[in-house]
Amino acid sequence: MNVRNSEYRFSPLVIGLHWLTVLLIIAVYASMELRGVAPKGSALRDAMKSLHYLLGLSVLVIVVIRIGVRFQAGVKPAIQPPMPRWQATLADVMHYALYSFMLAMPLLGWLTLSAAGKPIVLFGLPIPSLIGTDVALSRQFKDVHEALATLGYVLIGSHAMAALLHHYVMRDNTLVRMLPGRRP
Repeated sequence: MNVRNSEYRFSPLVIGLHWLTVLLIIAVYASMELRGVAPKGSALRDAMKSLHYLLGLSVLVIVVIRIGVRFQAGVKPAIQPPMPRWQATLADVMHYALYSFMLAMPLLGWLTLSAAGKPIVLFGLPIPSLIGTDVALSRQFKDVHEALATLGYVLIGSHAMAALLHHYVMRDNTLVRMLPGRRP
């Protein structure tokens, strides 16, 4: 699979990893939001939480891979027609915020479970704790994790809305560069 971006489009690998990340994040949020349909202490609720942990750590793995691929992919395809400098700067800030979010959330979840003394299993393999047990610290990590999850809705929604705004209002190629199966 081609890793290098072209002049007009992101590489198929970059595009694939982007949309895999989107699907994983949707599943992460869905697993937490839908856990409320099951009573506390039920097997279904525990399964939803376990799925949330698995998906969250999967996001961490994919994002680390994405960062590595991003460096290998080369220069981002140019936006045509070019956007004003302030918009480009805002886009860069948003991407840094999204990457920070995608790294921080799984790490905070992992720290929360580690500090709570709860075992973490990823694809059947036990994952080591990052820190020792400290219930009070676990609650603090959980509070930050949940607050950032709410902020995540804003970040992700803003990112999606900006892509649609560029496509339908500004009529540039911002969105098309990241859509699978498109030609320049």
